[in-house]
Amino acid sequence: MADDRTTEYRGPRESCGLFGAFGVPDAAKVIYAGLFALQHRGQEGAGITISDGEQIRTIKGMGLLNEVFSERSPSELHGSIGIGHVRYSTTGSSRPQNVQPIVFECFDGLWAMAHNGNLTNARQMRRQYQEAGAIFQTSTDTEVLMHLIADPLYRARTRRVERALGDLEGAFAFVLMTKDRIMGTRDRYGFRPLSIGRLRDGYVFASETSALEQVGATYERDVLPGELVMVDSKGIRSSTFCEPVSGPLGQCIFEHVYFARPDSMVFGQSVHEARLRLGRRLAQEHPIEADIVVPVPDSGMSAALGYSLESGIPVDYGLIRNHYVGRTFIMPEMAQRQGSVDLKIAIVPGVVRDKRLVVVDDSIVRGTTCRRRVAALRQAGAKEVHMRISCPPVKNPCYFGIDFPSREELIAAQHTISEIREFIGADSLAYLSHEGLLSAFDNPGDYCTGCFSGKYPAETAENHTKKALEKQGAVEV
Repeated sequence: MADDRTTEYRGPRESCGLFGAFGVPDAAKVIYAGLFALQHRGQEGAGITISDGEQIRTIKGMGLLNEVFSERSPSELHGSIGIGHVRYSTTGSSRPQNVQPIVFECFDGLWAMAHNGNLTNARQMRRQYQEAGAIFQTSTDTEVLMHLIADPLYRARTRRVERALGDLEGAFAFVLMTKDRIMGTRDRYGFRPLSIGRLRDGYVFASETSALEQVGATYERDVLPGELVMVDSKGIRSSTFCEPVSGPLGQCIFEHVYFARPDSMVFGQSVHEARLRLGRRLAQEHPIEADIVVPVPDSGMSAALGYSLESGIPVDYGLIRNHYVGRTFIMPEMAQRQGSVDLKIAIVPGVVRDKRLVVVDDSIVRGTTCRRRVAALRQAGAKEVHMRISCPPVKNPCYFGIDFPSREELIAAQHTISEIREFIGADSLAYLSHEGLLSAFDNPGDYCTGCFSGKYPAETAENHTKKALEKQGAVEV
């Protein structure tokens, strides 16, 4: 994304949390509760937009959900229709204008939208609109859909929203609303999750099923890849804006590895059960003699339990998380990430002292966090520290919604496993194999593993840019 020092659009990579409601009394309170269950997906900004059937009102701002609503209550937003968003973004895009939902006025009235994912053709579409005189208020790719919906070429056609969605490429889950309806949709590859729930006489959408349970909604089904689900006074109905891909889907496997809560069902499979399988397979592939298995909280807990059950080594809580400190991986500034590591995790000296530890974590991205934890465990008296990672080495950038921006920032792309082990200071280091990762899933062929394998199910933003330049004759073909 662009920051305040440049007008260049760099494009976002973000995995956020979405929640929508229709026909739900005091919808703002329900959406607030749903977003609270999704706070782990984004801690940089939050917002709620509500309609009472006539007017649309919004409260949003920077920070955690409770910080945004510390001075203004959700009860100020009256109505039974609304959407909400918690936001995570990359370096350079941390500014109030980018907080969602985005509200905009078209010829037919006010709209609002919130987005999870990354549009790979946003740069080209944004440039086309800007060259035609359009003005953008944010540096997010979300705004591209806003311009498509407002474009007279789309507005004059039937199935206007579907046609606009059909022109988008990349990864997306959207919740959209007007004063009297809401919509939920996913891209044709199904990169990002979005579920539908029933709440009394109304309907809700959520990025994870844990948010449905938080508000007392009953899970109905997932929004399908390539589907637009609309809810209004006539009920709920579905349409397709494009056919799903003919081959395997592109569901993000990192949703199961890291992002989602263990009590959620994502892509039709229990996150806890998947991580438990990952841990069991990790113990099979990389056994070690040790005294205890130590989970790295929170996303390493289920995998550590699986490792313990398979290996017979007891699990104990040698690391304790301070839940008042955000998830360091999704903090936008590197300085914030490094400065918060010691605050996030505390050591239980009596558990780790004079023990041989198997420390199970979900991933190693840059390596700095892991290095600090290993050093802290040794300082607390650990005899040996053996790191076990419940996914393969992250060697490639993600173009579809996760902050793996470049190979230069990924330690596994630049160093061997032996070199990484030396850097983090562990006695041994082992990653789950690619085959072991896929073995945990019921439909392994439908997952995107590009960050591990370098093979992506859809075109990347770089490919879109290259094709656009070639079309303009800017580069040799």
